[in-house]
Amino acid sequence: MAIGRREFLSLAGAAAVVPVLARAQDRLPSVGVLTGNVAGDPGALMRVDAFRQGLADRGWIANQNYRFEVRWPGPNPARQQLEALELVAGAPDVLLSTSTGTTRALREATQRIPIVFVGLSDPVGTGLVANLARPTDNLTGFSLYEHSMSGKWLSLLKDMAPSMSSAALLFNPESSPYAPFYLQTAHQMEGRLGLKVTGAGVRSGAEIAAVIETAAQTGGGLVVLPDGGFFGTQSGMTIALLMQRRVPAIFAVRFYAVNGGLMSYGADLTQQFRDGAGYVDRILRGAEIRTLPVQFATRFELVINMKAANALGLTVPNRLLMDAELIE
Repeated sequence: MAIGRREFLSLAGAAAVVPVLARAQDRLPSVGVLTGNVAGDPGALMRVDAFRQGLADRGWIANQNYRFEVRWPGPNPARQQLEALELVAGAPDVLLSTSTGTTRALREATQRIPIVFVGLSDPVGTGLVANLARPTDNLTGFSLYEHSMSGKWLSLLKDMAPSMSSAALLFNPESSPYAPFYLQTAHQMEGRLGLKVTGAGVRSGAEIAAVIETAAQTGGGLVVLPDGGFFGTQSGMTIALLMQRRVPAIFAVRFYAVNGGLMSYGADLTQQFRDGAGYVDRILRGAEIRTLPVQFATRFELVINMKAANALGLTVPNRLLMDAELIE
C-alpha cells in the first residue's frame, strides 16, 4: 500500500524516536493528560487533538511509539484529585495539565514526574511557580493571562456597549482560584470606565441564569473569566440566554465568540497546546524541567461575532473593527 509524504515523515520520525527511549527503558514511553473539562466538551477535544498532533509532528505516534492517556474529571476538585492519583499510578513519563485545578492535583500526586501545564492564569499569583526562568520543582509550561487582563476585557466591552453601567466578572470559585486577582484589578478600572464592577461566583447553570437576569434588569454586561473547565458545559445555554436577554458579554477564549458569543479577547489557547507538545517532546528526549522556562502568551486577538452584535442592537466602533477578526 502506498503512503503519502506526511505519513512517511511520521513513520520516519517514529523510527528515529523509538531506539532512543524504548530500548533504553524496555517499554514504550507514556504521556498522561489531566484536563479540567468533561468528556465530550468540543472545545477541549479540539485542543487535546492539537496537542496530540503536535506530538505527531515531532515523530510521536500514539500507540505506536508512545502510550497516550487522557483523563476528563471536569472542574470538580475532588474528582480531579482522584483522577490525578490514578493517572500518576500508571507511571507516565510526562504529564500535561490544562487548568490550575488539575495542575495542583497533579503536583500533590507527584513531585517526581515532570508536569507541563498549558492555559493557566497567573501561575505565580496562584502559588504554582516561584521561578519563571528556571523552574525548581517538577512544573513548567505556558500561561495565557495575568490578572491585569481583566481591565482590558472591561475596556473592550465598554467600547462595544457604551451605555453599559455595570459589569460582573463571572467565574466558578472552585475551578477559578485566581478570580480574586482579576476582580481586584477590575475594581481599579471602575472610575476610569464609569462602571460598577462586581464578582459573580457561580456553580451551576441556574446561578449563571440568575446573573444574566440581573445584568439584563440593570443594564449590565458580563466578563466570563478563564474558568478551568467549568464554563464549557454551560456555554450553549449561557450564550443563548445572553442573546435572549440582550446582555453584552466578552469571553477570554475565542471558541465562545466563534460559537455565538458577542466577542472574545485572548491568546490562542489551541496554540498553547501545540507549544505544550514541544515541551513534552523535549522532556521525553531527556531535557530537564529546570531548562524549560515558563512562557507567557505574547500575541492576543480580538474576535467579534457580527451576528451577535446585530442581535444585541450594537454598532461596532470603527476602532474595534480595525483591530478585530470578524465572524459573520
